This record gives sequence, C-alpha cells and structure tokens, in this order.
Amino acid sequence: MIEGDLLGESMRVGSTLSGVPLRIQEIRRVRVTEPTDEQPDTWTHIIFEADDDAAEPLAAALAACLLPDGGWYCDFSTAAEKFVVYADRVFRYRRGDAAGRDEAAAYGRSVGVPEPQLDWAD
Repeated sequence: MIEGDLLGESMRVGSTLSGVPLRIQEIRRVRVTEPTDEQPDTWTHIIFEADDDAAEPLAAALAACLLPDGGWYCDFSTAAEKFVVYADRVFRYRRGDAAGRDEAAAYGRSVGVPEPQLDWAD
C-alpha cells in the first residue's frame, strides 16, 4: 500500500494528475511558519493511498505536475521503498537507506527546499 502527502499548492497551474487511482484519506489546510518567498503561508495537504503497483506511474505523473520553482516536492512510500518526487525528477530508494535519502535531500536543497521542509519520514 502506498501512503503519501501531496500539497495542492505544489502543482503547476493547468496540470492534471490522472491515470493513477488514488484514495484520498484526508485533506487538511495548515499555516506554515517558514515558507520560502515563492510559497504561500497556508498549504493544502492531500493525504492519499494507492496500490503498490501504482508507484512508478504515480511518480512519473507527479514529476510532470509539480512546480519547478519554489522548493516543492511530493513524497510517498510503499512498504519497502521511499519515493521523493520533484518537478521532472524522481528519487527512489529502499526505506532506511541513508545514502538514498541524502541524495534526495541534497537535490531538494539545490532546488530551493528549505532544510526544515526536508522532513519526510522514511
């Protein structure tokens, strides 16, 4: 079972996330204390689940939908793997793999994700 968190504000205007059946578990709005200059101070979390066989198509679809500017990403996990998806870039590593996590986080820093936002759980 895939479990993930997509921020509505991270999607490109005009993009559509389709072709991957997602089950929405929760939608919530939160105020962010330290957004980047390009991020709003209120975010919409879309907590979702999907079947494990949707992992690769979901990662590809998200990579095509996420904004390239502003330090945005989406992360999701299967029982065995972690996916961290940026605009046009997907990182995939075994859960608990520190080197894989470090590579995904280093890329995040390079595209403007603030350190406190590199807080996904493995």
